[in-house]
Amino acid sequence: MLIGNREYSGRTYIMGILNVTPDSFSDGGRYNSIDNALKHTEKMIRDGADIIDVGGESTRPGHIRISDQEETDRIIPVIERIKGEFDIPVSVDTYKSSVAAEAVRAGADMLNDIWGFKYDRKMAEIAAENKLACCLMHNRSEAVYRDFMEDVLSDLMESVNIAKSAGVGDERIILDPGVGFGKTYEQNLEVTNRVDMLGTLGYPVLLATSRKSMIGNALDLPSEERLEGTLATTVIGVLRGCLFVRVHDVKENKRAVVMTEKIIGRY
Repeated sequence: MLIGNREYSGRTYIMGILNVTPDSFSDGGRYNSIDNALKHTEKMIRDGADIIDVGGESTRPGHIRISDQEETDRIIPVIERIKGEFDIPVSVDTYKSSVAAEAVRAGADMLNDIWGFKYDRKMAEIAAENKLACCLMHNRSEAVYRDFMEDVLSDLMESVNIAKSAGVGDERIILDPGVGFGKTYEQNLEVTNRVDMLGTLGYPVLLATSRKSMIGNALDLPSEERLEGTLATTVIGVLRGCLFVRVHDVKENKRAVVMTEKIIGRY
């Protein structure tokens, strides 16, 4: 898997989360100035991040949608500065093609779409035209399924087909099971435990569980106290063969990844 100027294969890599929003569920308002965003990016790289995922709109449950222009205004200066000051690929967390187009012009190397190209089909065209990697996340408006895991796989293949129909190459596609999106608490636990099933579709997998409500519900803890629960899911991700884990706490998760990989003889 080539993202920007880097090759990712054979182990589990860290995607560091950079929310430049005032209302994200766990770190809203902490990095929504350029200086704070750059300092945090530098820290995440120092702590072991392999890619930075920049988001300008909170997608937490009950979030308020913002305009395309406001989202663009939040992320573009940050992406430009990261690409200018650091040698690391940048992913943009958006499901809107107008935002994605501006992010690509600013230097973004990857599209991370919580609707798997189903909300805005032009996202797939932008990925294809610019030969970008893309992460296609599973999502549904309601947690209603006939056969949960089979339906998740079927939904993801719909996203893959949208991407491929637009001209996105197989080698540029990553799949995300969508923990916390369109699923019950029990379904989130199941898809995390069985995340290796996504690999049967033939694409690398990204697991994004960091500080999410599944962990809060399991441990009865607020978002700022979910590190240990996140680390447990990261270990599961490594053991299940995920290419990426998307996390807030880079240093701790990097250590968990390396330790797990040393135990299983992968590192």
